[in-house]
Amino acid sequence: MPPVFRFAPSPNGYLHLGHALSALLNAGMARDSGGRLLLRIEDIDRSRCRPEFEAAIYEDLAWLGLNWEQPVRRQSEHFDEYRAALTRLDAMGLIYPSFESRAEIAALVAAREQHAPWPRDPDGAPLYPGDAKTLTPAERARLIASGAPYALRLDMAAAVQRIGPLTWLEGGSGHAADPAAWGDVILARKDAPGSYHLAVVVDDAALGVTDVVRGNDLFHATSVHRLLQSLLDLPAPRYHHHRLILDADGRKLSKSTQATALRERRASGATPSDIRKVLGLD
Repeated sequence: MPPVFRFAPSPNGYLHLGHALSALLNAGMARDSGGRLLLRIEDIDRSRCRPEFEAAIYEDLAWLGLNWEQPVRRQSEHFDEYRAALTRLDAMGLIYPSFESRAEIAALVAAREQHAPWPRDPDGAPLYPGDAKTLTPAERARLIASGAPYALRLDMAAAVQRIGPLTWLEGGSGHAADPAAWGDVILARKDAPGSYHLAVVVDDAALGVTDVVRGNDLFHATSVHRLLQSLLDLPAPRYHHHRLILDADGRKLSKSTQATALRERRASGATPSDIRKVLGLD
């Protein structure tokens, strides 16, 4: 079977040079290996995703000279699959609802840090500090019935104990996974049936993805993905985390920092060849 690659942008803004690098690397590796290139639209966050951004993704990728197989998978059309994965994890006793707001969690962390530094995940965010895991089933049911917002979290300690040590293939070499470094990660919210972590492993398995090529900012998140793959009996792809494109201040390009969009570069006269040269791919 030929290898399967995927490029998976979110339609919550216009593509920039960082996206172009990832898309072109996926396309090049698919071509060089005789593999397939798929496109996935990660639009699970319906509050931020907009149809004009999705249309622009197709336009920008076509302008770069990329071709991908049809149909395109859109996360918003597969909520039932994420719910089914949550049901399986719940049956294992591995998920629980937490009801604290972001402000309440920040206050809990601040209170704990008065005595000692509070642990943080590889992205620098504090680990979940609450005690929702100790609520009784009746207390949880009462809060949910009241309409209180909640997040469904993975009981990380129980999950790691169930699976044991994990590794993943990074560029052909084994790498030890450390999912516990992330604490009790969120897998879904009351109004969203799947977080990035859950949706990405379900999607990759459904598409038969064999090779995940993505930015190095997601390197450590692979530990969580390997854990979920093992819990859900999903195949483990090979991984390749590539360099990031940084701005003048050394920060990763992102939509939130108003990185120059590909469409703006095109409007200024840039060609696909120019983009490849800027990215060091010529």
